[in-house]
Amino acid sequence: MSYVDGYVIPIPKKNLKIYARMARTGAEVWMKHGALDYRECVGEDLQTKWGRSFSSLLKLKPGETVVFSYIVFKSRAHRDRVNAKVMKEMEEKMCETEMPFDMKRMVYGGFKTLVEM
Repeated sequence: MSYVDGYVIPIPKKNLKIYARMARTGAEVWMKHGALDYRECVGEDLQTKWGRSFSSLLKLKPGETVVFSYIVFKSRAHRDRVNAKVMKEMEEKMCETEMPFDMKRMVYGGFKTLVEM
């Protein structure tokens, strides 16, 4: 079964173009170092009729939206090897880059796949 790193990021809509440029760089670096899949998805239908919405959970402010991202790996060990290489390269590429979102509000975790088809 694969392993997935997942991210949920509240972000000002005005910063989406900046974030998209950063995400494209991230995608290139992660895929170069062995990630199996890389996705960055921006919220479109965030007002759900059931469950708790991302908007309420993240306490979105006016003018913000949500980016949901995930990266797929062969296993957790594979993720750890790939991420070590990625972090080293990203430090060199983005050491002076200001993040277009509040890092303290980003949610992140590593997930063992439960069902895979």
